[in-house]
Amino acid sequence: MKLSPLSALSPLDGRYRNKVGALARYFSEQGLISYRLRVEAEWLKVLSREPRIPEVMPLSAAATRYLDGLAENFSPADGEAVKAIEARINHDVKAVEYWLKQRLAGHPELAPIREFVHFACTSEDINNLCHGLMLEHSRRDVMLPMLGKLAGALGELARRHAELPMLSRTHGQPATPTTLGKELANFAHRLERGMARLAGVALTGKMNGAVGNYNAHLAAYPGVDWERLAQNCVEELGLRFNPYTTQIEPHDSMAELFDAYAGVNAVLMDLDRDVWGYVSLGYFTQRTVEAEVGSSTMPHKVNPIDFENSEGNLGIANALLRHLSDKLPVSRWQRDLTDSTVLRNMGVALGHALLAYDACLKGLGKLEADPVRLREDLENNWEVLAEPVQTAMRRYGLPNPYEQLKALTRGKGGISRETLHAFIAQLEGLPEDAKARLLALTPWNYLGKAAELARR
Repeated sequence: MKLSPLSALSPLDGRYRNKVGALARYFSEQGLISYRLRVEAEWLKVLSREPRIPEVMPLSAAATRYLDGLAENFSPADGEAVKAIEARINHDVKAVEYWLKQRLAGHPELAPIREFVHFACTSEDINNLCHGLMLEHSRRDVMLPMLGKLAGALGELARRHAELPMLSRTHGQPATPTTLGKELANFAHRLERGMARLAGVALTGKMNGAVGNYNAHLAAYPGVDWERLAQNCVEELGLRFNPYTTQIEPHDSMAELFDAYAGVNAVLMDLDRDVWGYVSLGYFTQRTVEAEVGSSTMPHKVNPIDFENSEGNLGIANALLRHLSDKLPVSRWQRDLTDSTVLRNMGVALGHALLAYDACLKGLGKLEADPVRLREDLENNWEVLAEPVQTAMRRYGLPNPYEQLKALTRGKGGISRETLHAFIAQLEGLPEDAKARLLALTPWNYLGKAAELARR
């Protein structure tokens, strides 16, 4: 069967390709090979600048441009050529090395130093840096910008509805009022905090040979400061140097990154569920699209499908991200291969996360608050003012304040304004100005600093 959006095994490469395709340049096989070329080129450039390796002369600007251009201009046809070599030799990194040597063979300055491509490297020297760059660039260019749009949309909704009163529900039951904007501001703040944690993870890399000790390097050139050269290569690529590794970079920073993504996703899953509930209560309506169908049998339906889609994909993403963060730092002795196949699914995990972010953002854009429905719930729950009444009674030393309000209101939904006002009016020992303040309270103005917090 010919590969197409209809025949793709993964929905990320089929149904949802148009929403997550931006990640393909980083996590596809084509992207991985181009990153391998970039790392191999960087290592060769570092070697050329070391005077104690006279066999590799300093590269001219033209030779450097040619070398860098092989990765920057790496085409699908080039990718097929690399895969053809891999099919013959059954090694993906070595296939890149062979392809690169072929491309250098015709260059007068680079041809004589072809054997310094992949010099003293194990495959993991190349791969760990590729994986770090894939994660670094996708975080910078795709994931954080999308999360920034989400945070911006939440902040705008929070400010727009900063003063719109809403009945809280703790344990699912009517509770102290808040504002719709304040509840959205809570999520905006949590998301921004999670984004800061995500952006702050420093990804590490290594370039130190078969078991991390520069054995082959020193056997060939005992007078070279190989650790300095390795650090230069890693840092020039934009990663943080890890001086202590086995054959593999231990993936601890990757685990931190995946945990940070999972933390952000947990916040958004909480948001999806809360907004879904507010839609169910009628606090939000959703703008309709004329041609869309909500149900195959019930014509009236406008379902909160964007938030459901987001929640489902966040669950898949976090299942994969948690596995990545748990598994990758664990490797038997100096190296086993269990990380290799797992690492190929980084893009799958982030693809489902990106799909979820897109769906959530789309859903937020459809929301319209219903002030009438919000006011209706507040009108029906005057008992939530038991809290300020008993708190004022405590201040002025009235007897058994909590117990009196408990007897008046607990389990007795539908307490009326009149019932509550009559109780306040008969309180002996409560100053008149305090009574006046309590009598002025309503479920829709007993809001504390909610509006102020939402507007920040």
